[in-house]
Amino acid sequence: MSRVPGWLGRLGAGLTEMGERLDERRAEVEKVHAGPPDPMDATDHARPEPDVGVDVGMDVDVQPVPDTTTAGAARPDPAQAVPWGVRVAAEAGWRVLVLAGTVWVLMRAISAIQLVVLAFVTALLITALLQPAVAWLRRHGLPRGPATALTAILGFVIMGLIGWFVTWQVMENIDTLSNQIQDGIDQLRKWLLDSPFHVTDKQINQIAKNLRDAVGANTDQITSAGLQGVTVIVEALTGILLTVFSTLFLLYDGRRIWEWTLKLVPAAARPGVAGAGPQAWRTLTAYVRGTVIVALIDAIFIGLGIYFLNVPMAVPLAVFIFLFAFIPLVGAVMSGALAVVVALVTQGVFTAVMVLVVVLLVQQLEGHVLQPFILGRAVRVHPLAVVLSVAAGGLIAGIGGAVVAVPLVAVTNTVVGYLRAYAREQERRQARVPAEAPAQPATVASGSRSHDPGGSEPS
Repeated sequence: MSRVPGWLGRLGAGLTEMGERLDERRAEVEKVHAGPPDPMDATDHARPEPDVGVDVGMDVDVQPVPDTTTAGAARPDPAQAVPWGVRVAAEAGWRVLVLAGTVWVLMRAISAIQLVVLAFVTALLITALLQPAVAWLRRHGLPRGPATALTAILGFVIMGLIGWFVTWQVMENIDTLSNQIQDGIDQLRKWLLDSPFHVTDKQINQIAKNLRDAVGANTDQITSAGLQGVTVIVEALTGILLTVFSTLFLLYDGRRIWEWTLKLVPAAARPGVAGAGPQAWRTLTAYVRGTVIVALIDAIFIGLGIYFLNVPMAVPLAVFIFLFAFIPLVGAVMSGALAVVVALVTQGVFTAVMVLVVVLLVQQLEGHVLQPFILGRAVRVHPLAVVLSVAAGGLIAGIGGAVVAVPLVAVTNTVVGYLRAYAREQERRQARVPAEAPAQPATVASGSRSHDPGGSEPS
């Protein structure tokens, strides 16, 4: 019998096996694209794969089935294709834009109600100065209302007397000062003519003519500024009244005002803000007290130096030095320059140099001894931050903004430092809770009390 039918049978069986394996591969690919397999449709594919080449007696070139799992896959997420650095820059960029927009809107709102904001901030500064007197009177048995009224009345009377004294001294000495300034200008002109700079009388007259022309050209602006003086006076009186009333209420009911303000804070952030508030108030109180003491020492020593050098208006200049000391760094430079200029035009170059020496010595004493000793580290702000904050405050709100800029920066620095420390403490507490959890009993018997992780029993 011929062997051909048997050979053909084995070849057919091999081809059948190959077809079944291709079907299995196709089914696996379809399952990958269709999702996880259904357990009810699972089949047993543990059948052994025969070696077709051995059985058939010939080499069969079986091509591997291409992997189609990635050929039809979707494209990657576009966000994953963007470099990591670009994504970080974009994330930081839009947050900075949102923050800048928020600050801009806040500045616009503050500028719209600038008078109210400055009056309230001034009231806060005055309250920080007068509040210790209220506390002292209450410790000695005086009720809150009379203690507040007595402190406020005495405080505002003293401030008013200081202002009246400065005005009176200026009005009393303005004629003498005008004559001395004219004499000083004549002496300066003579010095310029005799100086090695070769300045001629014609050049000096031309400079004087240019100054007169500049004043004449701006006469309309000066007149309009004078017409606006009524508005300025009304705004000043309004600000003074707002400051007085705000100070009275802050002295009398400051604690309850703070407690009401805490209710506006979200509950999650309320504990941190409640702890940061007293820290901020202590910083503000220390700043105001220290600044008053430092300004008083500056005014006394510089005023005595000006007085013994026979510079006119020594007392008003000392008061101006005291007031300008509330503008750190910049105020000291302005008041010292004013004293030097008055000494120059009234007493000559030598007296002006001596006044400059006195001012520099007192300011060096203030910067290296008085401020570190009196203010301490609680309100220490870097000089660069002081200059930038004073400049920004002056651009936004004039002299009032320059006065309140530094205490605002000092308080903000204290609040941020406290909140950062508070957040770290909360993280440490949360990290200790899982470590203490296994020590707690797994089950609590009926009738026994449960304990919190700190071990304190509920009341």
